[in-house]
Amino acid sequence: MRRYLAAGLLIWIPIFVTVFVIRFIVDLMDRTLLLLPAAWQPEALLGFRIPGLGLLLSFVVLLVTGVAVGNLIGKQFVRWWEELMQRIPVVRSIYSGSKTFAETVFSGKSQAFSKVLMIQYPREGMWSIAFLSASGIGEVDHRLGQPMWCVFVPTTPNPTSGFILMLPARDCIVLDMSVDQAMKLVVTLGVVMPGWQPGKPLPPVPEEVRS
Repeated sequence: MRRYLAAGLLIWIPIFVTVFVIRFIVDLMDRTLLLLPAAWQPEALLGFRIPGLGLLLSFVVLLVTGVAVGNLIGKQFVRWWEELMQRIPVVRSIYSGSKTFAETVFSGKSQAFSKVLMIQYPREGMWSIAFLSASGIGEVDHRLGQPMWCVFVPTTPNPTSGFILMLPARDCIVLDMSVDQAMKLVVTLGVVMPGWQPGKPLPPVPEEVRS
């Protein structure tokens, strides 16, 4: 009986988790409909709620915004808007920080989460999974006299929170596993371990470590 119960759980747990996550995302995106005037909201027009319309609205808004700022007039408007944000105390720090983060992540040239690392944390002899956030940290490298890496150590089972650490590049071990595999390991509390072939060539040592 225990074997049959375990087999049933293996089928239903992934289904429930997937449905829960998708429903959470859809409900969250549907809140964007509240930005519309009450008379224009689908529930008022149709008399019933259609899940997922918020996701469609968000997609349309993002697409239209991208097209609008792609021309000369749109770029000028964005320039004026950013200048206005820079004049408002507190707001300028939040806005500029989030803008820099978005540009870094979506630029395609970012090193953010490009490598999965293993580091000794929270103390020597204990190892944790981490993700490379950035390298070539000018002032930090200069003052410490060695190449440093900025890494993100996620918490489990919620990888959206964690710790930012700066440590010598030579103290970071680059793993073969992909970011997706590492995320599964973190989310599942280490239950789902990625496969690895013994004797597989190690990844190339980064330039920072060689120097």
